[in-house]
Amino acid sequence: MRAPTHCVRREDLWVRGGRILDPEKLFFEERRVADERRDCGGRILAPGFIDVQINGGFGVDFSQATEDVGSGVALVARRILSHGVTSFCPTLVTSPPEVYHKVVPQIPVKSGGPHGAGVLGLHLEGPFISREKRGAHPEAHLRSFEADAFQDLLATYGPLDNVRIVTLAPELGRSHEVIRALTARGICVSLGHSVADLRAAEDAVWSGATFITHLFNAMLPFHHRDPGIVGLLTSDRLPAGRCIFYGMIADGTHTNPAALRIAHRAHPQGLVLVTDAIPALGLGNGRHTLGQQEVEVDGLTAYVAGTKTLSGSIAPMDVCVRHFLQATGCSVESALEAASLHPAQLLGLEKSKGTLDFGADADFVVLDDSLHVQATYISGELVWQADAARQ
Repeated sequence: MRAPTHCVRREDLWVRGGRILDPEKLFFEERRVADERRDCGGRILAPGFIDVQINGGFGVDFSQATEDVGSGVALVARRILSHGVTSFCPTLVTSPPEVYHKVVPQIPVKSGGPHGAGVLGLHLEGPFISREKRGAHPEAHLRSFEADAFQDLLATYGPLDNVRIVTLAPELGRSHEVIRALTARGICVSLGHSVADLRAAEDAVWSGATFITHLFNAMLPFHHRDPGIVGLLTSDRLPAGRCIFYGMIADGTHTNPAALRIAHRAHPQGLVLVTDAIPALGLGNGRHTLGQQEVEVDGLTAYVAGTKTLSGSIAPMDVCVRHFLQATGCSVESALEAASLHPAQLLGLEKSKGTLDFGADADFVVLDDSLHVQATYISGELVWQADAARQ
């Protein structure tokens, strides 16, 4: 797919120096041909997937303050290549300040390559969220904003150099000054784990919020007299030209297919597929961690141990893409863009990520017709290949 057509078409993809190349300039200005050719056998080439909410996986918990956080992030970055993910935002759930102070500096922004998917920056989900809608977040570590709200946030998190997204509840007192301060630093503010009504959510967008964390989950249910945060998808009280993005966990558990269809049909251009994957991703049934909580996995579902509270997903991104396609009946292009172009636009990276347009980073995934990953490329370099594709 190449912007601005947003469609699958039969075409060659040219790559040089890690970026997608306009072949006409190569032919007519440099009079050169390709140094190397690869036949993809008529498969689909799509922009690499971007996961902006992933709590860990394969036994690694990003919210655990281990002595070597970086090696855990590297393991996850390597393993998600097989699921078509070329960039991600490691996500920390609600934790005590000492965990943030130890973990956040150890996860810098990092380019992807043969070692694994690129790190775009951290997603800090909590602790400034609603007690009522905390979900799997530990109540003991939830916080509200003190008198000097932004300094309170800095005291909780520490330096924000490695942070890309912060999820907070907009109904908390002094949240709007925090939203303005974060967005002024180029950090995306997401609304979630919240009991905000629609007016509070709209006010937060006017303050700079641009994202909704896992729509429908951990927020007030839709009501026809006050649709709450969900109402942002069709609100007419938002800044002109502002696109609200919203995360959807299309794992077959967190969101009913009918709800997926409602959201997609109401506001397709804002839909961002996220895994919300937990450390149990790839491990199977049993007890695992998620930050300060213990989680129990039973089949395809993960709960806070001893409860029926959902605690993230165990579905990788390619599974979410396929389920979203099947559940909504949308086009293949729409399903792929929800996992690539839209998260790139959310983060302001659409010139380099989430697209196969000329000049963009050559991060792409090779898929068969049923959207199973056959190969993953970062900067034009093959970083993962399915066994069948090697034949």
